[in-house]
Amino acid sequence: MAQRDSLEVDVLFVGAGPASLAGAIRLRQLAAASGTEIAVMVIEKGGEIGNHGFSGAVVDPKTLRELFPDEDIAAGLDAPVSSDALWFLTNSGKIQAPFTPPVLNNHGKFVGSLSNLTKWLAAKAEEAGVDVFPSFPGQELLWDGDRVIGVRIGDKGVAHDGTHKSNYEPGPDLMAKVVVLGEGPRGTLAKAAIQRLQLDADRDPQVYAVGIKELWKVPGRLAAGSVIHTLGAPLWNTFGGGWIYAMNGDVIDIGLVTGLDYADPTTDPHDNFQRFKLHPAIRPLLEGGEMIRYGAKAIPEGGLHAMPRFYADGLCLIGDSAGFLNGLRLKGIHLAMKSGMLAAETIHDALQQDDTSASALAPFEQKFRDSWAFTELHAARNFHQGFSSGMWGGLINAQLGMMSGGRGFGIHDKLAGEHGYARMKKLSQIETVQKTKRVVPDGKLTFDKLTDVFKSGTMHDEDQPPHLHVADTNICADRCTVEYGNPCQYFCPAKVYEPHFSKTDGAPAEGRLQINFSNCVHCKTCDIMDPYQIITWVPPQGGEGPVYTGM
Repeated sequence: MAQRDSLEVDVLFVGAGPASLAGAIRLRQLAAASGTEIAVMVIEKGGEIGNHGFSGAVVDPKTLRELFPDEDIAAGLDAPVSSDALWFLTNSGKIQAPFTPPVLNNHGKFVGSLSNLTKWLAAKAEEAGVDVFPSFPGQELLWDGDRVIGVRIGDKGVAHDGTHKSNYEPGPDLMAKVVVLGEGPRGTLAKAAIQRLQLDADRDPQVYAVGIKELWKVPGRLAAGSVIHTLGAPLWNTFGGGWIYAMNGDVIDIGLVTGLDYADPTTDPHDNFQRFKLHPAIRPLLEGGEMIRYGAKAIPEGGLHAMPRFYADGLCLIGDSAGFLNGLRLKGIHLAMKSGMLAAETIHDALQQDDTSASALAPFEQKFRDSWAFTELHAARNFHQGFSSGMWGGLINAQLGMMSGGRGFGIHDKLAGEHGYARMKKLSQIETVQKTKRVVPDGKLTFDKLTDVFKSGTMHDEDQPPHLHVADTNICADRCTVEYGNPCQYFCPAKVYEPHFSKTDGAPAEGRLQINFSNCVHCKTCDIMDPYQIITWVPPQGGEGPVYTGM
C-alpha cells in the first residue's frame, strides 16, 4: 500500500487567492525584516494559479500599494477606470443616475481580472520565498483535540466506487504551526472549522449571492476602463444587480449578481443573467460580439455582523472565508488582501513568542478593528439586511445608512440577518410561481447552461467519487419534489443537478437525482442554497474544475 507522506512548514495558507497570497508575501517580508526564517506554503486546488480566480472586478489598489510601496502595482491589473455610470433598468429602457454615489465612485481604481492578479501575486510570492503549489486540494483539517495542526491533501487515482486505480497516490499531510484558510466563499475546511469550533456563535448567519458572468470580445463598443453598474430589471423581487466593465483588448466583462436569499424556489440565476443580456439597454453592447468565457461564484454578502471569529488554536480565517467583502461598494479584493496581511502580522508576532494558541492569535481581531478595513465594513454593516423588505426598502436603507454611518434605515445599529435558504418559500406558500417565461437561448447572445459550462473550461475525471455529497436522496424524492419542486435544478448555474422523480398522489416519488458533477464550476451555490442543507461540496481531485482565464 502506498505510503502517505508528511511535510512540515511553519505556516500553511489554503487557497491561492488574493487573501492568502498577500498574507504569505507579508509574512515573508516581516520575516526578512526581523531576521527570522519562516517557512511559508500556499496550496491551491486549481491546476494552475488563477484557474479558479473569479471576480468582477473593479479593484481598489490601496492594499496593493501597502504591500508593494515601491512597485508599479498596475502591472497586476488591467485598465484604470475612465468613467463611472449607474443605470436603473426599467423593463423597456434605462434611467442613468445624474451622478455616481460616493461609494461607487471608482476614480483612481482599476478594472482587472482576479485570475491575472493572482498569477501576478503568486510570482511575487515565489520571489519572496513562498512555496506555491497548485493541484493541492485541502481535503480535511488535521486536529489535535480542538487545535488545528495541518491539512490532508486529497488523494489522486480513486475510482468512482472508491477503489484505488493503478495511478493511486495518497495525498500528503501538510503539518503547520498555523493553518490559514483563504479558500474563498463557503470554503470546505473553513465550514468544518466554523461548525466544530462554533466560530460563528453570537454572530449573524452568513448570507450569500451568486455572481454569474461572461467575457465578450466586442471591438470598439466601450472605451477601456468604462464602468457601468445596474439596478432594477430583471431582479424586481430579488437582491442583486448587474455590471459591465470594459477591459483592455476590446473585452467586455459583464455579469449579474442574484441574492441567494430569494423566496421563489424556481428562481434561476443563470436565466436571470440571460434576461439581463436581452434588456434593450444591454443588448446593443454585446450584439455582434463573441462570448469567450463563462463562470459563476458565490459572494459573501452578510457584512460585519456575519463575520465569524477569525482565529482559534493554530488557525486563522481570511478573505471571503471570513466574509471580508463590502457589498455596498461591490468590492472585496482589497479587503481580502488586507485580512491576509493582518493575519500575517499576527502570526509573525505569535511565532516570535513560540505560541500559536488562540490567545496568541487573538490580536488578529483587534488589528482588524484598528484598521481602515473595519471602518469601511462598519459603515456598510446593515447594507444587505435592508433588502429583506424588497428592492425599494433596500435602496432606502442604503441611502439612509450612508447618511448615518451605516445605521439600519438611519436608526438601528444592527439589523437582524438570517440564512438565505431559510427565506425560500414552499410552492404551496407562493401564489404566483415563475410567471416570467424562461429564455430560449439563441446561441448568439443567450446560451444554455451546458454551452456556458463548456466556455468555463471546466473539466473533471468522471471516474472518481462525486465531490457533491447529498446526505439523503430520499428527502429529494419524498419531500423536496413536492415542497420546493427540486430547486437544485434551477439554482445551479452549471446543470449539475437533474431530478428525475415522478410522484402520484399518496405514493412515494420514484426515480433518481442525477448529479453531473463533471459540469461543476465550483461556485458553491448548492451547498449554500439547498433548503434542507443536505448538500455538501468538497474538492474533487487536484487540478480539476474551471479554467477562469482572464476572469
